[in-house]
Amino acid sequence: MAPSIPAGGRPSPVPAPAPASAATAASVGGPAAGLQAIREDLGDCQRCKLAGGRKTIVFGQGHPQARLMFVGEAPGADEDEQGLAFVGRAGQLLTKIIEAIGLTREDVYICNVLKCRPPQNRNPETDEILSCQPFLERQIETIRPTVLVGLGKFAAQWLLKTAEPITRLRGRLGDYAAAGPGGPIKVMATYHPAYLLRNPGAKKDVWEDMKVVRELLKE
Repeated sequence: MAPSIPAGGRPSPVPAPAPASAATAASVGGPAAGLQAIREDLGDCQRCKLAGGRKTIVFGQGHPQARLMFVGEAPGADEDEQGLAFVGRAGQLLTKIIEAIGLTREDVYICNVLKCRPPQNRNPETDEILSCQPFLERQIETIRPTVLVGLGKFAAQWLLKTAEPITRLRGRLGDYAAAGPGGPIKVMATYHPAYLLRNPGAKKDVWEDMKVVRELLKE
């Protein structure tokens, strides 16, 4: 996927959620308050070994009633410094991907499987994923997006509860079995923006995936 707008002009924007203040969120059932409660329960998390090396917990950020939610792998160095998800080079590319389907970062919600940076950006380990899992599950259940996008192997495998490689999962729609009313949530597995920085030829594949996401959001 080219991060710039593809030939043929800017795509028609998908419906975006109306801007929400904290008061508005509270009046419609409290997704913003719900996310704040999850963050408070997370606290100064010491549930796994990553606590000793992190600078900042990266909880996630975005619209509390987002129809589109991105889940990545783990914070990197920039995210660990700022406490925000996807703010480095990969995050800048993700912003362009979001804008290419007619949305902004303020319209979506962005987080990671892990809330703390692994040393030297190594892969997440099973115990770390399990420690963060209840909080990510609650984030998804609170926001109840229309579509979840799993960015890269670890996010896609976690959302789809599979061990298949990202090369097989990419481009395939699946379901995330969220607790509570509303039934399963559609999942699109695609490549992580960091992978695209190393392999720019794969951008066209991600663009195809995001066109499917755009259509799902129009329904």
